[in-house]
Amino acid sequence: MQTNVLEYLEQTVTRLPDKMAFADEEQSLTFAEVSDRSRKIGSALAALHAAKEPVVVYMKKSPATITAFFGVIYAGCYYVPIDEEMPKRRMELILENTNAAYLIYDEDTADKVGELGFKGTSLSYEEAIKGQIDDEALANIRRGCLDVDPIYVLFTSGSTGVPKGVVGYHRGVIDYIESLSEVLGFGEETVFGNQTPLYLDACMKEIYPTLKFGASTWLIPKQCFMFPVKLVEFLNEHQINTICWVVSALTMISAFGTFETIKPEHLHTIAFGSEVFPIKQFNLWKTTLPNARFFNLYGPTEATGMSCYYYADRLFEEKEVIPIGRPFRNTEILLLNEEGKPVAQGETGEICIHGTCLTHGYYNNPEKTAEVFTQNPLNPYFPDRIYHTGDLGKWNEEGELVFVSRKDYQIKHMGHRIELGEIEADVDLLDGVKTCCCIFIPENKKIVLFYVGDVDKRTLTKELKDRLPRYMIPNAILQLESLPLTPNGKMDRLKMKELYLSQKRRTAK
Repeated sequence: MQTNVLEYLEQTVTRLPDKMAFADEEQSLTFAEVSDRSRKIGSALAALHAAKEPVVVYMKKSPATITAFFGVIYAGCYYVPIDEEMPKRRMELILENTNAAYLIYDEDTADKVGELGFKGTSLSYEEAIKGQIDDEALANIRRGCLDVDPIYVLFTSGSTGVPKGVVGYHRGVIDYIESLSEVLGFGEETVFGNQTPLYLDACMKEIYPTLKFGASTWLIPKQCFMFPVKLVEFLNEHQINTICWVVSALTMISAFGTFETIKPEHLHTIAFGSEVFPIKQFNLWKTTLPNARFFNLYGPTEATGMSCYYYADRLFEEKEVIPIGRPFRNTEILLLNEEGKPVAQGETGEICIHGTCLTHGYYNNPEKTAEVFTQNPLNPYFPDRIYHTGDLGKWNEEGELVFVSRKDYQIKHMGHRIELGEIEADVDLLDGVKTCCCIFIPENKKIVLFYVGDVDKRTLTKELKDRLPRYMIPNAILQLESLPLTPNGKMDRLKMKELYLSQKRRTAK
């Protein structure tokens, strides 16, 4: 039984030292190279007596960045990734929140560290990997490690846009990776295609199973996700057989007719999450790759990663919703009403998560932590935490969990309670619609629909009048060339609100 995530690497490097572990178009690292570089970085930090401290990793996305993460863990520290994609103010807020005394940079970010106003000790990645490994220092650090020690602080954004640092730890990550790997069937022959930035928890689905099994991970260039044909060509060229992507990345391929030109030749495992997969687009994928296995995954960063899974082994009818299924082992899902009591079968309640998957909470933010990590209301006898996701769900007749909506996507409009997702589901089914998103503007009580597609707004409005009750018909419809996405690939509803309000201001002039 592992107690430290580095044991995955240490067990694999003795077995497969020369196998490729992580690669992109510029660099490829074997397990031996990953181990060597990680231990050198750990030794450099150990010489600075940095144990138990947060270490900011400010590097270009690359295989090298992953070795920096492991090096931080070797030093008994926890990594805090930031990225040049982030707005400067966001990076500054992360530095303020962590008050980190150490930062690792590379040649791509060297000139930018000063702009952040970082006052601590900066360590050059390129210089650190030229150093020596201090085996004695690393061994001493390991002897003092616990499986509850933090290994990362990953920052998410709340509804206000203020970043919150989620603190993950060894035992939670190990439990997650063991359960995820068992369900999705990862192994030594797995070749992952990474889509997400390395500062998000989603990349753990590739990074840690790669260490555990001696698999391989390709970091796919961001620009590929702007050109669906090139993206599939990349998958085929590198024989990528497993992807764990956000729904928007998958629908970008299927909605734009890519399968008529090229198909993924090696994909056999496709996991998706973060958003509801439109049935029309899912069925396109399932029909194109009938022998592949598809998994709907659900879970928040605050619960280490994904908490539930559903094996989607069939096509779905238009009005169906793909369930999010059952919790991973050693994880419990509670559906609670506003009084903190379990809801009856078939009723909707807030999805709350219970188990070792729960992270330690938010870094340096006890108030926010106390708001959503609360005492289990079903157990008044001893400390026992649950996490309130803010998502609504219900159990179907098969005992599977079905996502209903975000609590803040459930609105009151014209006297009726509406799920914005219901409107989106109907719009997604219309011919000519590639993707869509609905938002609610509370200031003027307007439902606004954004969509990408070939159908014009007048035709779209007419069709919606035939499908939806009057109170659910959007008050405004905006056609875009592409929908704005957050860095982790979710619909950027704050950006959409800004687009709508700015258009209203222009119209009013």
